[in-house]
Amino acid sequence: MGTHSTISGADKLRTVHHRGVAAALVAITLVLVLAGLILAPVPASAATPTVGLGTTLSYSVLGGETVTNTGETTMNGDLGVSPGSAITGFPPGEFGGTRHAGDAHAAQAQSDLGIAYVDAAGRAPTAAVTGDLVGLTLPDGVYRSSGPLELSGTLTLDGQGNTDSVFIFQVASTLITASASDVDLINGAQACNVFWQVGSSATLGTDSTFVGTIMASASVTVTTGAEVEGRALARTAQVSLDTNVFTAPGCESSTPTPTGTPTATPTATGGPTGDPSPTGSPTAGPTGTPTASPTGTPTTSPTGSTTGDAAGDSTGGQDDVAADGDDDAAGSDGGATSGADGNAGDSSSDDGTGAEADAQADETTASQTTGEELSETGLSPWIGVMLGLGGVLLLVGLVLVLVRRRQLH
Repeated sequence: MGTHSTISGADKLRTVHHRGVAAALVAITLVLVLAGLILAPVPASAATPTVGLGTTLSYSVLGGETVTNTGETTMNGDLGVSPGSAITGFPPGEFGGTRHAGDAHAAQAQSDLGIAYVDAAGRAPTAAVTGDLVGLTLPDGVYRSSGPLELSGTLTLDGQGNTDSVFIFQVASTLITASASDVDLINGAQACNVFWQVGSSATLGTDSTFVGTIMASASVTVTTGAEVEGRALARTAQVSLDTNVFTAPGCESSTPTPTGTPTATPTATGGPTGDPSPTGSPTAGPTGTPTASPTGTPTTSPTGSTTGDAAGDSTGGQDDVAADGDDDAAGSDGGATSGADGNAGDSSSDDGTGAEADAQADETTASQTTGEELSETGLSPWIGVMLGLGGVLLLVGLVLVLVRRRQLH
């Protein structure tokens, strides 16, 4: 007669209990791991650091051997050359900065250019680009070309809402842009954060519009009518210009500056606008009327009016003060008009509760970067990390429990 092993009801309950505990631990582990992944800090879209230019920051054009110009080229930065010393064509060309022809300042700028060039060339590429950049829309990143690079039309650089986005182009040999080609900046991308590291020479086509700092190993040629928001910097050879326009690359702060609130207080007070009127109405007029008129006029006028409207409203208020037809009304009107004109800048930006304040608030909200929106979850970023770590530890503990149970059975 064989022996049959029987499992008691208590053992069955214990087994079910262990399985339930194991399932619960697995569920908790999954929840914690998922929570850690969701709440973990997300890196901002602009992870590329900028390229430091040192003293070359003040230059519009810097050559290595010579700088030549034909026509009425204009630039608002410094003009220099080093180790060469020849700069020709100024005038008729004009520059708003300082001329540095082979001096110590130009030598230092060339040294800083070399450092910046090596920095840009050594960055790890985000993506590879080849041939023609026309039609591309590129986000923040480092783009490497193993050969020459061209632009026959429009290239768009997308800041994706982040004004600190940086765009670096590593060109192994030449950079050539076609006539009437252009580089467009959208969604916060700025010219000060665009860099072109060129392995040999760069040539910008006629009537083209270019953006960024060109750092060429050899020469830079800017042909007739080309416009550059940035810099043309050549390390060893010449920079050639022909009736070009250079403007300093724009670089606005990403932090919005409130303008509506500070101007609301001084503009709302009607004292300065009404004070000149005692010459016309010394007794009753200035006491009651100027107080009511300036108080009502500035509050309603700036919301939909220009500077001229503000002046007109103030003049109309003074006309009411001199409604008795006295000849002194003309003097009162003149004083009110000049007072309104003097405060035109304040009144045009006033009205913290009006439509302009609402528009300013909308603009401020829109200027928040994508990276900030992604990283601000309402909790500290470390909470997500700790939750993920806790989930991993729980999972390890569960495995150890299961292994131990198997050993005991």
